[in-house]
Amino acid sequence: MKTSNLLGLNARTQEYSYRYNKAKGRRIASSKLYTKKTLAKSGIPVPESYAKFTKPRSILNFDWTALPGSFVIKPNTGLGGEGIIVVKKRARGREGWITTKKSFVTAPDFQLHVLDILEGAHSLRNEPGVAFVEEYIARHKAFRRYSYRGTPDIRVIVFNKVPVMAMLRLPTKESGGRANLHQGAIGVGIDIATGITTHAVYHGKYIKYKPGTKRKLHGIKIPFWTKILRTSVEAQQASALGFVSVDFLLHPEKGPMVLELNYQPGLQIQLANRAGLKKRLERVEDLVVRDADHGVNIAKALFMAHFADRVRAKEGVRTISTFEEIKIKGTKRGQRKKVIAKVDTGAWRTSISEGLARELGLLEPANVLWTKQVKSALGQEERPVIGLTFWMAGRKVITPASVAKRMALKYQVIIGRKNLKGFLVSPEVKK
Repeated sequence: MKTSNLLGLNARTQEYSYRYNKAKGRRIASSKLYTKKTLAKSGIPVPESYAKFTKPRSILNFDWTALPGSFVIKPNTGLGGEGIIVVKKRARGREGWITTKKSFVTAPDFQLHVLDILEGAHSLRNEPGVAFVEEYIARHKAFRRYSYRGTPDIRVIVFNKVPVMAMLRLPTKESGGRANLHQGAIGVGIDIATGITTHAVYHGKYIKYKPGTKRKLHGIKIPFWTKILRTSVEAQQASALGFVSVDFLLHPEKGPMVLELNYQPGLQIQLANRAGLKKRLERVEDLVVRDADHGVNIAKALFMAHFADRVRAKEGVRTISTFEEIKIKGTKRGQRKKVIAKVDTGAWRTSISEGLARELGLLEPANVLWTKQVKSALGQEERPVIGLTFWMAGRKVITPASVAKRMALKYQVIIGRKNLKGFLVSPEVKK
């Protein structure tokens, strides 16, 4: 990971958090209740709210026993999980509840805690606050082996309607069941293209296994991955924020729900992905992105390098020839086409002929990522860049590819060196 690719705190705040985020969007993200209301209006799933407290007298008259057996008490503002009580179940044989920290609490304990919130104990500036009670989301079965008591969350950073980086946050015993890295949770990078975890960070150091176990933290498949990416873009659009992190919980039955938004997200996500956020943001900054699906397609085409590298390292180096048979995926269900491609180490990007791209449906608007101006023998022309999926020497490759008018050429696909990592090109290999 190159230092020059990393996004620092000052650059995050000055170049992205305030430059691309309007005041209204920042107000929405600064209030958990305002966030929930805004997203719900746009049809984006959020946890249900049970109660809201703005004045001390409302606390005394509230019937805590009317709540479900599990729930969460939160301050409306604040960072880092401060002031949050997660109630897991009612206590047996006693009038009270058990939290995820295995603490026994009673209704008077809740009253005192909410009063503290109203008095500003957990606000950013010690100002009077608002407290609310919301639905408790239990752990999805996909995470039960990796999370200690609490519910893991998934963070996706979105910029210009493109998901650029993602991370799974796993609660530990040290974090008290909370998915907060500063309190001792584990951050696990997620490959944007596949939704599979890659690298794990714990207290700033890389680990392979869940502490105290032999459970690998890489290779976890995140359920509903494409839906999570699409919803993250929809949440960005609903909130009027240009640069934002969207935090999700996975409901065991209902699927992804947005927990909150943050217009100044923490930057440890870069360590978890072993990738710089700055480079990714710059890569999509000037793109014209039509909608959420378009943004997801761009993200999957651009940001799959690290997961692919890990898989290739296990598989070893594959030897290919300068003229290689590949199998290209079309847009129709089950559509595949075998062609002979030319492997050209002098070209950076892979390209495909316009005729072949059209035959496979790859020039449909939903699959065109962006267009670029290029100089050719015909002069200045505009070429579309599409999302291309193909198999070469038994490996699946997902990449952006330029579309060119190569009707008179023998080879309809040119494989550029961007897609040759993990391959050894030998002109002596015959096909």
